[in-house]
Amino acid sequence: MTAPLGEAGDATEALRRRAFAIGYRMLGSVAEAEDVVQEALLRLHRAGEGIESPIAFVSTVATRLAIDHLRSARVRREQYVGEWLPEPLVEDPDGDPAQRAEMVESLSVAFLAVLERLSPEQRAVLLLRDVFGYGFDEIAEILERKEPSVRQLAVRARRHVREERPRFAVSRQRHERLAATFFGALERGDLPALEAILAEDVVLHGDGGGKAPALATAVSGRDRIGRTLLAWAALGHRIGGSLRPAVVNGGPGALVLDADARLIAVWAFQVTDDRITGISSIVNPDKLRHLGEVGNLTDALRAAARART
Repeated sequence: MTAPLGEAGDATEALRRRAFAIGYRMLGSVAEAEDVVQEALLRLHRAGEGIESPIAFVSTVATRLAIDHLRSARVRREQYVGEWLPEPLVEDPDGDPAQRAEMVESLSVAFLAVLERLSPEQRAVLLLRDVFGYGFDEIAEILERKEPSVRQLAVRARRHVREERPRFAVSRQRHERLAATFFGALERGDLPALEAILAEDVVLHGDGGGKAPALATAVSGRDRIGRTLLAWAALGHRIGGSLRPAVVNGGPGALVLDADARLIAVWAFQVTDDRITGISSIVNPDKLRHLGEVGNLTDALRAAARART
């Protein structure tokens, strides 16, 4: 019996979401994750109706495709200019609150950056086990490995991640209050107020990929980062830009726009105990195009300089 049209559509959407969830967490790229989705669904279609569990089939294909992609991209990632951060996901304001709660940890920019330090197999085991709840026997089948080997991969992955894994304050209301205080202090140029919501050991990360002005290395320390942020805010005023609060990868963040409302950066905040402990600034235009029209900060600065002369 053929499923009703609505049910068939819902089933396909559930499969698409699962493939994207695995692909994005593994790869940190929206475009690459979408490629994984398309290929996984295509292979399911080609397999016909003999598949006992479509969700298991799609999960297996998506995981294997992501591992293969990471292996082939190893040299490219090792040669990446500056610090690597994942492509940001900006939440639909009308999105499902349950999905939003899931995003906070397993899709955070900070957590995905930690995963980048793992091998492809370690990453797959950690995600399948700790995020998606697969049994070790199921993961062994997906990775075509023996179960004891999979368990060892999990142990090593958790050991690598344990010290660096960010902790989160997941209350949406707390995030909103903190973000409002942050943006207010930034707008006023109020360094003491800004420092009051930054953790003492806060870290600022930047990803320009050699294609946009960005931090060469991560910066740490409340005072230094507070002054850096105020300098960035002054720069934004100079080019007629603006900040728009947003939910980025499930947590508080902002869209940085130029005078024509084109996107030039996305900020994602890491929050612990009502303090901002990390800020990730993604300015690589290749990582922002899926969010809309992208501006050019260098061109905006040149235009502002010409306007003053």
